[in-house]
Amino acid sequence: MVRVLVTRPEPGASRTARRLEIQGFQPVPLPLTETSALPVEATIDAGSAAVAVTSANAVRHASKELVAALAGLPCHAVGKRTAEACRIAGFLSVREGPGDAEALADAIAGGLAGKAIVYLCGRVRFPLFEQRLAAASVHVQTIETYDTIDVDYGDADVLARLSGRPVEAVLLYSARASAALAGLIARPALRHLFEKTEFLALSARVAKPLDGVAGQTIRIAQRPEEDALLALLSLPG
Repeated sequence: MVRVLVTRPEPGASRTARRLEIQGFQPVPLPLTETSALPVEATIDAGSAAVAVTSANAVRHASKELVAALAGLPCHAVGKRTAEACRIAGFLSVREGPGDAEALADAIAGGLAGKAIVYLCGRVRFPLFEQRLAAASVHVQTIETYDTIDVDYGDADVLARLSGRPVEAVLLYSARASAALAGLIARPALRHLFEKTEFLALSARVAKPLDGVAGQTIRIAQRPEEDALLALLSLPG
């Protein structure tokens, strides 16, 4: 049975592990990051025309009071999973985006030029979404609802979780997790675990930290969503 390392944080790691089991793979959970809620003290800009969300964690960690204050606005979610999280949280009108933050910015910029939106996001994020909207004269009020931190594993912890045996594939959902994995691979005690591993990344940006580390064994999903990432497991390398 093919062993697949799952690096995403909970609760996503457990959800992905269940999907892998159903498909006949052996998941090995090793979350390389974790998220935690941030206290939010923000006054919503009067006249805000919409809400944008590029991570499901942004709504999972948002307070009920914050969601209630925004629930009546059109909500632009980056993709399917985030859209589902927004609906569950209580947003009344959710529009599913193309799956990529930059593409979402391009898709909504025209209709929001000259207007203000609320952006629910994490403290750790790439700036391109906000930059593209700002360039299109969209005023973005950022509200950081969660933080992302690295999980620090000792060599013994990793060896125990992997049962001291190499894994055939690794699923990578964020550039931060990829950077953390590159650090693990560089450790002499762990290097042998990844010598024949195939690294499957959600996007080229996610794969970037593994340049020069994983050789030619990096494959990138056709679309930045989990279905496309898991599809790589069934394709010949």
